Amino acid sequence: MSSASRCLARPLQHAFQLSARPLTLPPTFLLPSQQQQQQRNAAGTSKAARKAQAAARKKKSRNTFIVTDLNQVPQFPLLDAMRYLRAAEVGRMPTSSKYELHVRLRSLKNGPVIRNRIRLPHPVKTDIRIAVICPPGSDAATQALKAGAVLVGEDEIFEKVKAGDINFERLLCHPESLPKLGKAGLGRILGPKGMMPSTKTNTVLKDVANAVKQIAGASEYRERLGCIRMAIGQLGFTPEELQRNVKAFIEALKKDAAGMQDRIVKEIHEVVLSSTNGPGISLTGEFRGPNSVPTKDLSVN
Repeated sequence: MSSASRCLARPLQHAFQLSARPLTLPPTFLLPSQQQQQQRNAAGTSKAARKAQAAARKKKSRNTFIVTDLNQVPQFPLLDAMRYLRAAEVGRMPTSSKYELHVRLRSLKNGPVIRNRIRLPHPVKTDIRIAVICPPGSDAATQALKAGAVLVGEDEIFEKVKAGDINFERLLCHPESLPKLGKAGLGRILGPKGMMPSTKTNTVLKDVANAVKQIAGASEYRERLGCIRMAIGQLGFTPEELQRNVKAFIEALKKDAAGMQDRIVKEIHEVVLSSTNGPGISLTGEFRGPNSVPTKDLSVN
């Protein structure tokens, strides 16, 4: 009896062992397609990973303007820079070409910008044409004309601006005429030119006569894309005159940067001197170097 049960148990055990195996196997001709599908899935995964990495890099993009490594830039004292720029301007009238200063800042891309006006020790341009929006025939209009304004009034200026006849470079407004200026709708014309009067830019004020006198010998500057550019002198300026202008401008920029809002940091990174037809030359901050020419050789008689 025991031998019979053993004989029956072996087939049953063998049957159970067979049932644990898969009953069917995939045909061999399907295996390559499965491998291809796996490769497609892997490629899709890598593509998604690349997109995720690109998105992460985009999130980590710079929020400040790129500045050059000054260790990789040749720099020169002021006298040497003037010498090279004078060579680039040979044959041109000293009063027709100008020195320009380019100040590169360490600044946030989306932060506030520096914008101001300065009276240089030696003015570069003194023939600025200024118009004043004020009640015609008023005392303010009379004083503005005496101070050097080329045009005063209200409707007359509005009509000229709408007609595109803007023969002035600066525009001031008296507070009494501010409502009429708003109704005239000149913002779309004057705004892109940076000439729309406003209290923020200190071009809406009562003492327009004094403002005309100040602007006539002043230069305006504004930060754009982390850089401030301004004419700093005529080509005929002596090295000492140009040095005083550069020093006054840099000191004014430092005050503007220090007066920014809290947590807004702006620092001067590089100062470049150029001319109307010359290249840009990075300055060391020194007046002369060991091989600089005498100042008299750079003075126009």
